[in-house]
Amino acid sequence: MGQQIPQYSQWYLNQFANNPAHAGIKKCVDIHTLYRLQWVGFEGAPRSGFLSVSIPLSSKRKKYLSARQGTGFKFETDQIGQFNSNRLSIAYAAHFNFNEDERLSLGLYGGVFQLGYNPIGFETSEPDPYAMTDGSIILPDASFGAWFNSEKYYLGLTLKNLIPIQWQSIGINSRNRIHGSIAGGYQAKINNYLSLNTASIMRIPPTGPLSIDLNLLLNLQDIISFGLGYRNTDAIISLLNIKIKNQFSISYSFDYTISKVQIGSSNTHELSLRYTTCNKKKTSAVNCPLFE
Repeated sequence: MGQQIPQYSQWYLNQFANNPAHAGIKKCVDIHTLYRLQWVGFEGAPRSGFLSVSIPLSSKRKKYLSARQGTGFKFETDQIGQFNSNRLSIAYAAHFNFNEDERLSLGLYGGVFQLGYNPIGFETSEPDPYAMTDGSIILPDASFGAWFNSEKYYLGLTLKNLIPIQWQSIGINSRNRIHGSIAGGYQAKINNYLSLNTASIMRIPPTGPLSIDLNLLLNLQDIISFGLGYRNTDAIISLLNIKIKNQFSISYSFDYTISKVQIGSSNTHELSLRYTTCNKKKTSAVNCPLFE
């Protein structure tokens, strides 16, 4: 009944990994990889990561509302205690420009989800043969995403785990459950060298409290950005992003745990790398709407 998908502190720098509507949204190939080491030292704590590639599809527009298209793929892995999962997803998205600055994008992820359970190192207070039996299943997987952006702001909606299939070999009372998220951000230009970026996301699990991230970042000459974030359920977040020759970037974030998990661990680390074929001189805020 709880959360079944990973969450990331650097979600706003890796939008395609969260929202399939970002497939091919830029007029260049975008490659991201990320690894998250959560609650260091806490036994069975999550270890998550992904590799994503977003690819634009060439198409000629006859008018603003004619769609430009994109594709891409994502491989994601997640391990929590005795459970490990892997997802391989292929994405398709269509992008509709209403004018030079405003765009609506709709996208789908489709693929497979592998979930495994290994009881090694696991103990129960009472003997339970079922809990000590390993298992593995492969299920179909699908997600839907919608995205709207102008030159200065964006809004996004994502629905994941859309196929509610039971985990027959893992637990007879367990199944995929839909997870939703709503994201938004705004860029405020201070001068020709500085901009202030806000970003927020509300994650909607099948049960339990909403998880809300609020982030504030200062961008210096589109080369270095740094800032702070707050997650209502768990952490205070600090982040640093550095661009190298426009096409490469490296990001690091540190989560300081403020929930009761702090008794066992106070630290979470996240590291990501990015490469894009975008050329800064040829790319506008409309083509790259993340205000990077």
